[in-house]
Amino acid sequence: MSKKYKLAIVGATGVVGRSILKVLEEENLPIDEYKLFASKKSAGSTISFLGLDYVVNELDIFSFDEGFDYAIFSAGSDIALKYAPIAASKGCTVIDNSSCFRMDFSVPLVVPEVNSNSIRSSDKIIANPNCSTIQGVLPLKVLDDKYSIKRVVYSTYQAVSGSGKKGILDLENGIKGIDSLEKFPHPIFNNCLPHIDVFLDNGYTKEEEKMINETRKILNKPSLPVTATTVRVPVFNSHSESINVELEKEFDIQEVINILSKSKGIIVQDNPKDNIYPLAINATGHNEVFVGRIRRDYSVKSGLNLWVVADNIRKGAATNAVQIVKYLIEK
Repeated sequence: MSKKYKLAIVGATGVVGRSILKVLEEENLPIDEYKLFASKKSAGSTISFLGLDYVVNELDIFSFDEGFDYAIFSAGSDIALKYAPIAASKGCTVIDNSSCFRMDFSVPLVVPEVNSNSIRSSDKIIANPNCSTIQGVLPLKVLDDKYSIKRVVYSTYQAVSGSGKKGILDLENGIKGIDSLEKFPHPIFNNCLPHIDVFLDNGYTKEEEKMINETRKILNKPSLPVTATTVRVPVFNSHSESINVELEKEFDIQEVINILSKSKGIIVQDNPKDNIYPLAINATGHNEVFVGRIRRDYSVKSGLNLWVVADNIRKGAATNAVQIVKYLIEK
């Protein structure tokens, strides 16, 4: 008889939490008991999941006493910092979607298609990377394995869903002509904000620093030159990225396209003559990372440009976390 597992979802009522439940319904993992947790404000509400109504429980220090195999956290760094170690101490393996543990040397930062081998059997906390990093490192890992990456330049165009319910509301209100801001310092409707998360003393934003540091950690290249400019755009869902890469080795464009096309989790859409390239509206609702506009950068030796699009709530958060659980179960 195959083992059945018990899974907790922390932050089940949020944008990402609800997407986690949707992905779990699609994956049909061998889990026979689920429990949903959220803040006191959401406790007592019900969520329809797998044909049943689940009551949302308030998270507290005793929540993991009943024993869970796995827990997916999507409730922010403060909650993760307090409760993930408690869950881990009870024998539960935590997959955390916040930035809390990502740069902790002892915690693996995992995109399953890229570096699942970084997970050790002793790991009880596993970090889910930043949404914009996840979609970027899929094609970068493929290129690094074949040609060895020398430098990376990210320019991102990130959807408002990445900033949660308040960011979505700001765009909705802007479309309606309502002069009210819940999340952003300036209107997002009909605008682009080169400002995601807080500004740091070095002039970068925290989001940009996350992408730089997480890319290095996931690719296991701690000294890799990486820079980033992250921009919030008036799109509801799915992040788009322009990635400029310098490679150590010379390459053939058609070979690059072929290698990316055969890579797990990547769909190449690259036929500019017919206006075929990745679009945010087409990526939404999918788990794959879409890559196109694959072309040589003639301004440097062995330079390459990519246009990379993915659903930031699914592959950028929920799907990646569920894929980690699936990997652990199969392993």
